[in-house]
Amino acid sequence: MNGDAPYLLAVYILSEQHGPPVGTSAVAELLDRSPSTVTEQFKHLDRDGLVHHEPYAGATLTEEGRERAAALHEAYVTVSWFYRSVLDLDSREADAMEVASLLSPDVADRLATMLPYDPTEGS
Repeated sequence: MNGDAPYLLAVYILSEQHGPPVGTSAVAELLDRSPSTVTEQFKHLDRDGLVHHEPYAGATLTEEGRERAAALHEAYVTVSWFYRSVLDLDSREADAMEVASLLSPDVADRLATMLPYDPTEGS
């Protein structure tokens, strides 16, 4: 997936936490980006059919967007667990989102097997 992946993942996570639609400012804060950058990415995701973007309201995942984001979320959980349990880094969520978007499912699965605990437990 391209550079839109962290934004798709952020919409997924924030939707799970607070419900849709997800506002531009919430994604901007989570990813440490400007609201204008997030708006542009929302437009890309909308054109790709992954979210419905309503200006001033936010973004809501489409079915396809939810499926892709769920797969990204699995890699994100693994990378987040790696950051916390192996690297002892607690506040690296934006970094974990970026890295997760670069991993293939096979790499994420292999990384998960190397961790001291199953990062998918309790998620």
